[in-house]
Amino acid sequence: MKILITGGSGTIGKAFIREFPEHTYFNVSRNEKFLTDLMREHPKTKNYIGNIEDKEFLVRVFKDVKPDVVIHAAAMKHINIAEENPIQACQSNVIGSINVINASVLTDVPITIGISTDKACSSESVYGDTKSLMEKCFMEADTDRNRFALTRFANVAHSNGSVLPFWINLFKEGKTLKLTSKKMNRLMFSKSDSAQLINKAINKCKSDGGGFVCSYKMKSVNMYKLAQCISSDIEIVGLRPGEKLDEDLISEKEVPFTYVHDDMIYIYNQENLDMNTLTKGYSSSSAEKMTIKEMKELIWTTR
Repeated sequence: MKILITGGSGTIGKAFIREFPEHTYFNVSRNEKFLTDLMREHPKTKNYIGNIEDKEFLVRVFKDVKPDVVIHAAAMKHINIAEENPIQACQSNVIGSINVINASVLTDVPITIGISTDKACSSESVYGDTKSLMEKCFMEADTDRNRFALTRFANVAHSNGSVLPFWINLFKEGKTLKLTSKKMNRLMFSKSDSAQLINKAINKCKSDGGGFVCSYKMKSVNMYKLAQCISSDIEIVGLRPGEKLDEDLISEKEVPFTYVHDDMIYIYNQENLDMNTLTKGYSSSSAEKMTIKEMKELIWTTR
């Protein structure tokens, strides 16, 4: 298959390419440092340098590539930066996503998968609001001809700018680990898990059609206990703007629209009258907790 990834030089794009090397890959991104890293790690990937906010550029690329699948991973991702720059966050995460949708429809891409986040659920931040809007736009765009679906991520361990590599570097330098609160819990999974989730969404679109948001029944991590697995030298610095102690993956309002299959959760636009629904919302406060062994594996396994 020909797979085009927006933001493909980031953590998620590289994880997917590494996990599924059998496909032909094309990348759209603007970060030259990340592009250089991608070219070194995956030299067969063809790169287009540009911005998803430029609709005409995107359409030209989509027409040139004629992809079988588009994975839309490009976004402004950091909560505090989005909180301080809401106009640019909307330009990147909402307008940019609509540009991807329009380019997929105009060039007749069969499957387009959007990468969303648990921050979109019960949002209390600019970042979460923009991702919630992206989800709604993708769900509306789905048709029998052009399939659109989404994966809803939690925290991806060892992703660019995430807390684990930051903490590990502080520990190696003999410095204090910074933590916002001892009570903070997060749903967290590996880069490999994130790639597998995207692949499951693609396969479901092929077999059953789109119009869904999907995620895993992932485990919860207490961030203080996670930090203690690295160092005992920990400083509590307080919550940042837009940050919460716990994150919802599935809200109470979404429960009637869920379908559960094994470790997967699917959310649809229509109420599910089947028995395989969640009985309550799914969040980092109520999910099964990771063991200390699982936390250590997450810390020291970088893929």
